[in-house]
Amino acid sequence: MEGSLLLLCLVILFAGAQSQNRIPSISTTLAEVVEDTPINEFAFQIEASDPDSDPLTYKIEGTKSSYFNVDPNTGRVTVQNPLERDDEDKGLFTIGVVVSDGVYTVRKEIHIVITDANDNRPIFENAPYNENVKENTASDTLLFQVSAKDVDAGLAGVVKYSIDEASPNDGLTHFSINEYNGEVKLIKTLSFTSLSTFYRLKIKATDGGGPVYNEGTVYQSNTAFAFITVVDIPDLDPQFLSTPYATTVNEHSPVGQPVFKVQAIDQDTGINDAITYSIEGTNDLFEITASDGIISVKGDIDREALMDINFVVVLEVTATEENPSVLGTQAHTTTEVRITIGDINDNKPKFYSCGVNPTDPCVEASSFTANIFEHSSMGVPVDGLNIKAKDLDQGDNGRFKLSLAGPDKDAFSVSPQIAYSESLVQIMVKNSQAVDYETKTSMVVQIIAEDLSNTVDCCSTATVTIQITDINDNSPTFPKETYDLEVDEHSPNGTAVDTITATDPDTMDEDSIRYRLLPDSILKYFDVDAKTGRIFVTNSKLIDREVISLHSATLQARDQANNTGTTVLQITLTDINDQTPQFNRESYIDFVKEGSNLRIQVQATDRDEPPNSEIEYGIVTSDYSANFTIDPTTGWLENNGPLDREAMQDEDNGQVKLNVTATDKGSPPLSTWVPVVINVEDINDNKPKFRKTSYKFSVEEGKKAEFVGSVQAVDLDKTIDHNRISFSIVSGSFGQFIIRTFNDQPDGYIGNITVDPDIELDYESSVNTFSLKVEAMDLGSMKDTVTVEVTVLDVNDERPQFKPIGPLLVKENTTITEAVGKIEAVDLDKNHSLVYQLVSSRCRCNGSLDLGPCSEDWFNLEPTGEIMLNKDFVIDYEMCDQVELKAQVVDEFTQKGENNSATPGIIVINIEDINDNAPAFDTTESFYVVVSESASVGSVIASVTATDRDSGKNRQMTFSITTVQFWDAVNNKTTNVDRVLRVVTTQEDDKYVGNIQNNEVLNIDVKGKYLVTVGATNTEEPKLFSETKLEIFTVDRSLKVELLFSRTVEEVKAAQSQIVLLLTAATQTKVEVVKVRAGKDSLETRATVNTVMEVYFVNANGTALDSASAETILSNSDERFKLQIEYGLKNIGGTVVTEKKVDPVLFVLLGLVAGLIIVLAVMTTSLVCTRRSYRTKLKAAKAMNSAAKVVTGGDGKSGPVVPGTNKYTMEGANPVLNLNIDTATDLGFDEEGSNADRVSLNSLDYNMDMVMSDKDTMPMMMIQEEDEEWGADNAYSEPLGEALAQRGRKKDNDSPSFSFASPSLSTTDL
Repeated sequence: MEGSLLLLCLVILFAGAQSQNRIPSISTTLAEVVEDTPINEFAFQIEASDPDSDPLTYKIEGTKSSYFNVDPNTGRVTVQNPLERDDEDKGLFTIGVVVSDGVYTVRKEIHIVITDANDNRPIFENAPYNENVKENTASDTLLFQVSAKDVDAGLAGVVKYSIDEASPNDGLTHFSINEYNGEVKLIKTLSFTSLSTFYRLKIKATDGGGPVYNEGTVYQSNTAFAFITVVDIPDLDPQFLSTPYATTVNEHSPVGQPVFKVQAIDQDTGINDAITYSIEGTNDLFEITASDGIISVKGDIDREALMDINFVVVLEVTATEENPSVLGTQAHTTTEVRITIGDINDNKPKFYSCGVNPTDPCVEASSFTANIFEHSSMGVPVDGLNIKAKDLDQGDNGRFKLSLAGPDKDAFSVSPQIAYSESLVQIMVKNSQAVDYETKTSMVVQIIAEDLSNTVDCCSTATVTIQITDINDNSPTFPKETYDLEVDEHSPNGTAVDTITATDPDTMDEDSIRYRLLPDSILKYFDVDAKTGRIFVTNSKLIDREVISLHSATLQARDQANNTGTTVLQITLTDINDQTPQFNRESYIDFVKEGSNLRIQVQATDRDEPPNSEIEYGIVTSDYSANFTIDPTTGWLENNGPLDREAMQDEDNGQVKLNVTATDKGSPPLSTWVPVVINVEDINDNKPKFRKTSYKFSVEEGKKAEFVGSVQAVDLDKTIDHNRISFSIVSGSFGQFIIRTFNDQPDGYIGNITVDPDIELDYESSVNTFSLKVEAMDLGSMKDTVTVEVTVLDVNDERPQFKPIGPLLVKENTTITEAVGKIEAVDLDKNHSLVYQLVSSRCRCNGSLDLGPCSEDWFNLEPTGEIMLNKDFVIDYEMCDQVELKAQVVDEFTQKGENNSATPGIIVINIEDINDNAPAFDTTESFYVVVSESASVGSVIASVTATDRDSGKNRQMTFSITTVQFWDAVNNKTTNVDRVLRVVTTQEDDKYVGNIQNNEVLNIDVKGKYLVTVGATNTEEPKLFSETKLEIFTVDRSLKVELLFSRTVEEVKAAQSQIVLLLTAATQTKVEVVKVRAGKDSLETRATVNTVMEVYFVNANGTALDSASAETILSNSDERFKLQIEYGLKNIGGTVVTEKKVDPVLFVLLGLVAGLIIVLAVMTTSLVCTRRSYRTKLKAAKAMNSAAKVVTGGDGKSGPVVPGTNKYTMEGANPVLNLNIDTATDLGFDEEGSNADRVSLNSLDYNMDMVMSDKDTMPMMMIQEEDEEWGADNAYSEPLGEALAQRGRKKDNDSPSFSFASPSLSTTDL
C-alpha cells in the first residue's frame, strides 16, 4: 500500500514539472466551401495558435472528413473528393479538427457550409408533352402544364419557362406559357379546316442563374418539345357538290327508276361524318335513298296533272350529318333539284262544256244541246253550242281528229276536223234540206274525237241534241261555205283581214243584212263590221302565233226577218319575226392547254317558225376571233390553228374573250350574243435560251467572292411555273465558282458568276483557265447550256498550307526524349522558308466532352514542326485524355499578302490510359441497421461505392471483406466474426457498388456494432488495392416502441407512409416499422378497435429512443395533434421485455466491488493521516528515453537510473505511462534509498495534464513537463494537494486538461 501511495505522489510531481508548456487553441468555427470547387483546390484555412509559438501539426477527422485533405504543417485544407449538397444534411455538416504542438493535442468540431453552385440544369418531367386540343377550345384555356426541376438552391433552383420556337411559325400567336408555373394556354382560337392541324412547341426552362467556380453567374437551361394535335369538331354544315341540280324524266316512268344522284360532303374533314339525304315537304312522285342520295320514281307521274305550267317538279333535298354537331343539333343543308317531266302520249281527247264568257270554267261533258233554224244554210253552226275538245298531251301527242256519227250525221258537219291540244268545236249544217222542221223537230249527232297516234284508248264521244227552229225559208247566203284567211300575228288593231258579204234573194233584205262573228269568244281577237262584212283585228297583243296559230269563227248574216246565213272563217296567223334567239347559258367558260384543240358548243333557240326560227352562229371580230371558227348551224366552236400562250398579249393573262352571236333568218333578222371565255393554260413548251452562244471572263486570283461575269437567258413561257430559270455550273468549275440567279424581267434571268466565298483562286495551281459549262433550266427540267471561259490572272499571294495529319497516341507517364510526332506544311511558292509556331493548346479533361484550356503544357512544338514532350510536366490520363494543339506556319520569304497559313494546323493527341490509380471509395458514414424479428439472411444492410480514375478495363474492380469484428457495447469486448457478412459487387453507371449482405441471422439481443473493413481491387494488372472501414450498428430489441391507434389494421396500414413521415419529423430519427397488428382489445371484443404499430426510433449514430424518450418527444411536438386527430394515436408504450434470470456470479462481483471500495477508503484515510519523511522520486513518464546513468557512492552500483524513481532499471519501477491514474490508487513507497536518488530530485513540483479523445472509451493520459513555477491563481502549492482536491470534481468535456494538487503532501515530505 505504501508503494502505491509513493507512485501516485511521483506522478503528480512529474506532471507539475510539465505545466509550463501551454495548450494551443483553435479559432476556426465555421468554413464555407463552394460546391463545385475542383479537387486539390483550396477550401479553407484552419486558424490555430500556440501561446508558446510551438510548431503545430494539423489533422481532420470524422465521417465527412474524407471530402477534404489538410496540409499537416500549414493547416491549409483542399478538396479531396467531389463535394455535393445532399438532401440529408442540406450542405451543412461538421468535421473534427485536431491540432497538436507535440505535447498537447486539441480537438474541436467546426461547421462546414457547402454553398450551392449552379451546376445543374433544369430537368423536364414527363417530357415530351403530347396534347390533343379541340379546335373550338376557348382562348385563355389552360391546355397543359410543363414542369422542370432544378436541384440547385436559391435563384439557381428557380425555373422560368418560355416558348423558343413553334412549327408552324404561327403557333407562337396561338399559344403562351406562364414563365413561372409552366402553364401552357391557348391565346388565339384554332381551326382544323383553315389553320394547321398540328403544332410543335419548343419549350425552354431557364434557371435564375448562380455562381460557378471562377466563372461568375451562369444560367443553365434545357428544352423540351410539346406536340399539340388539333382535333376537328363537328361545327360546319355539309355541302352539296356540283350544284345546281337539274334533270329530266318522262311521265309514267316505272316506280324505282333512278332519276338523279345528289352528293354532299361533311366540311369537317377531320370527322367526315356520314351523310343522310331526305326530301322536304309532301312529295308523292319522287323519293331519295338516305344513304347514297339517289333520287328515284316513287309513284306514277302524270305530267298533265302537274300544277306547274312548265311541267317542272322542284324538290327540296336536305343533307343531314348522322351525328350531332358541337351545338347538339343535326348539321344539315338544303338544295333544290329541278326535274322536268317529259310528255308521252297517254291522254285521249275529251269534250268539255264551256261558258259563254272566257272566264267561265270548262267542265268535261258527254251530252250537249243546240238549236238551229230549219233549212239553215250549209255551214251554219248550230246555235247555243259551247263545246271544246281537249287533248292534254302536247305537240304531235296532242293531235286529234273530229268526226260525226249518229242518225243525223249526214245533215251536219263538224269543224275543225283536225285539231292540236284543244279547239272549239262547231257543228254546222251540211245538208240544208235535211234540216226540216216539218220532218224533224230535233236531230241527234255524235261527235267523235280520235287520237290518231294512239290505237288503244283513242276516242271520246259526245252526243249533241239539235233543236230545229221553224223559220222563213230564204236566208242570206255566202258565196263560200268556208273562207281560209291569213293575217300577220300582232297586226295593229283595226287591220282588215277580209270583207265577206252574203246575199239574200228576199228583196226586203237588200242592204239590210247585218253581220256578226260567232262564237262570241272570237270577238276578243277579231270582229266584223255589221254593215259591210269587213273583218278586222280587235286586239293585236292577243293574236300571237306562238300561242294560237289558227282561229276558227263563223260569219253570220242576218236579214230583217232574222233569217241568217253563215260561212266558216279559218283565220291563220302568219308568223312574223318577233322572237329574239335565246342562248341556253349566260356565258360559256372553258379551259384548254396551249397546243390542244378546243371544241365547245353554244346553243340558242328561237320560238318563231322557220325561217324566222332558223339560227346562224357567228363570232364578233376581236383580237383573237381569227383564231377560231364556229359552225353557223350547229354552234360548235373550234380553234382553227394551234393555240399559243406565248403569242397572246400579257395583259390578257392567257384569257381569250369572244362574243358569239346567234342571228335568226327573219326579216329583219334578230340576234343576240353571249360571251365565251377561253382560258389558255400555259404549258412548258419553250426551253430557256441563252442570249449569247458563249461568254469569256477573267478574274484575279486570291479574291474571295469576286464577281466574274453575268450570263443571260430567257424562257418564252408565260407563267412563272414554266419560265422561271435557275442557273447552275454543271462542269468545269471544280468547286471554284458559284452562280446565283436573279430576276431580270421582262428580259429573262441573269446568272451572276462569282468566285466561291470560301475559295481563293490560285494562279500557281495546275489549272488557271476554266471552261465552265453553265446550264439554264426551268422548273420543267428543260434546259440550255453555254460555255463560259474564265481566265485566272496571276497575283503573288500564296500562303503556306498544312498537310493533314492523323491523331497521335501517347501513353500517360511516358518519358521518351524523341519527337512524338511532326506537323508539316506546303507552300506552292517555290522559294519559301517555313517556320512553325504553337498557337494554343486545348485539353479534354475530367470526363468532359468538350475541349477547354490546359492547366499544364505537356507538349512543345519545335520551329521544325516536331512535337516534343515538356519535361516540366508528367502526362496524366486521369487529368486529361485528349490534347489538341493548334499551330501556325509562317513563310519568311513572302513578299505580298499574308505570310502565314490561312487555317491553323490541328494536331490531336490522344492520351492512352494505363492502370496507375487505385480504386477510391466515396465518402462513407456509419451505417445502422434495425434488425427486426422478420430479418432474413441475404438482406442488403449497407453499401459502399468506389470509383477508379482510370478508364476501360483499368477501372474495373471487385469488392471483398477483409475483416469483420463485432464490438459488444455491454461487455466492451471485440470479437472476429468474419463469416457473418459478405459483399456483392455490382456496377451502376460509372460507379461500382458493393452491397454488404448478412450470411446468417444477426443477434438482435446484443447491443453493439460491426467493424467492417471492405477492400476494392482492380481486375487488371497491376491489381491496385484500397480499403475503407465501416461501422454498422444494430439496435437492441428492447428499444422497440409500441404505438396504439384507435383505427383498424387496414386503416393504419393504408396511412402507414403518412404516419412514418409525421413520426420522422417529430423525432428527427429514422422510423423503422416492424409490424402492424391488432390490439388485444380488438381481439377480445368488437366494441373497441385498437391497432398496435411496433416501431424503432433510430438516431444517426446507431442509438435508439426508448419508449419514455419517444413519449416525451412526441408529446411536445406539433405532429402529436395531427397523429391523434387524423390517425387516432392513443398511447405510446414499450415492448414488454421478458424478465431475465438473475446470475449468481453478478452478486459475487458486486460484493467484490463493494469490498474494494471499502479498502480504497481505508487506504485514502491512511494516506492523509500518515505523513512520513520518505524522499523518493516518481518514475518518469518517458521512462528510459530520459534515463540518466549515474554512479552511486557507497554501494558501488552503476547503471541507468529511471528519473523520478529509486530504481536503476525498468523492472519494478512501476511506470505510469499510458495508465489511468486514480487518486485512490495505492502508492507504494520504497523504504530503500540511495544518495543518487536523493540528489536526482530535490524540491521539484509536478503537474499532470490529461487529454481525452472524444471518441475513445479508454482515455489515454499523456504526462508532459511544464515549468517549475506555478501560476499565481494556483490554490494549492503542492501537487498531491491539487490531485486530492480535483478528486470528485465532474469531468468537463470542454476543458479536457486537468491537474491534481494536494496541499497535504509537500516535496519536502517526499
